Amino acid sequence: MAHRTWGGRFAEGPSELAARFNASLPFDRALWREDLWQNRVHARMLHRVGLLSQEELEAILEGLERIEKEIEAGTFPWREELEDVHMNLEARLIELIGPPGGKLHTARSRNDQVATDLRLFLRGAIDELLVLLLELRQVLVREAERHLEPLYVLPGYTHLQRAQPILLSHWFLAYYEMLLRDAGRLRDARERLNESPLGAAALAGTGFPIDRHYTARELGFSAPMRNSLDAVASRDFALEVLSALNIGMLHLSRMAEELILYSTEEFGFVEIPDAFATGSSIMPQKKNPDILELIRAKAGRVLGALVALSTVVKGLPLAYNKDLQEDKEPLLDAFATYRDSLKLLTALLPGLRWRRERMWRAAEEGYALATELADYLAEKGLPFREAHHVVGRLVRRLVEEGRALKDLTLEELKAHHPLFAEDALPLLRLETAIHRRNSFGGTAPLAVRERILEAKKEVGLA
Repeated sequence: MAHRTWGGRFAEGPSELAARFNASLPFDRALWREDLWQNRVHARMLHRVGLLSQEELEAILEGLERIEKEIEAGTFPWREELEDVHMNLEARLIELIGPPGGKLHTARSRNDQVATDLRLFLRGAIDELLVLLLELRQVLVREAERHLEPLYVLPGYTHLQRAQPILLSHWFLAYYEMLLRDAGRLRDARERLNESPLGAAALAGTGFPIDRHYTARELGFSAPMRNSLDAVASRDFALEVLSALNIGMLHLSRMAEELILYSTEEFGFVEIPDAFATGSSIMPQKKNPDILELIRAKAGRVLGALVALSTVVKGLPLAYNKDLQEDKEPLLDAFATYRDSLKLLTALLPGLRWRRERMWRAAEEGYALATELADYLAEKGLPFREAHHVVGRLVRRLVEEGRALKDLTLEELKAHHPLFAEDALPLLRLETAIHRRNSFGGTAPLAVRERILEAKKEVGLA
């Protein structure tokens, strides 16, 4: 009974351990909606080509409807010994309607069936992620606009050393651009995976007079796949999706890392909302950014999923091999991880409390405006490399004396180079330096404001 779909060749069933090791039901039951959809379309196609009578079709569709209601109600009798979601649904259909249920698998194999289900699932999952990415980008745009007036300025870093001042709005928009590309990669992957394997059967196609164009169209695919071997053997579509998820999760991890750093006492730029932090079991004063730390760490799970499936596919001969059963667990886990991380950051970011004065002081310190003086000398005609050395010696002198750039007098500037004049002094003020970075894509308020207006249109906020 347990293996009547394929057991005729065998004198005995698999051992209990082998059956458990072979089963995929614990994770592939997530594809039940896609499998029911595919079953309905396949049944209608079989009827269209004369392989099912009208009465058989109606019985199958009625049985599938009853199965859907049972699953939604939580009363469906899932059976581990039936290996997977496909055999569970088929066995239940036969129990409900009898022999017509056994005709549903005509001109189809579990090889093309699971490949079709997985593509349907990924298509819907990507659509969900694209909505979540849009919502997070909307938050980033709103936060960028909210912190533009008055100006929130913080140090920009290279090598994690203070480099040049930037607008906090510019920081938000940097991640906006990354997430915009992440969405583009997912859309590209969705377009490429949207071909139908259904009808490829086990690997060689079928001798039944099926209509693959009909099933592809009814399932929303752009076309049926052109090679039956490729249709059942390939998982590059899943690898491409995992690659996009991995890159996207890396971006979220970087954002989480910066927020973790900025929330430390050493930086003190931002406070994490209480709802997204935890305390210590022993230290009453602690406020730990655990959610952000988990987002940072869970990037490893998504990368692991990509590596796992890459390893499965590497060196795998055509066509279908049981190895490909290992595609779903890492893929489903990666989707869940990325999905939840997007939701968490969308909820967390608006609750951040940025400390404007602390950031402003940090941006003024550390000689972050030294480049302004080098640029000034270059504008006066001094070769930039020479200007760089002049200002470098000036900064070394200030470091030795424990003084800040803003403490410099005009006389001290002239002592380092005669090209310095009165108009160099405003460059030692933070607001002047920020407004000067007005090149396309720069951090000047005017340039950032223009990008915010464009981004608001892109995400439907204008």
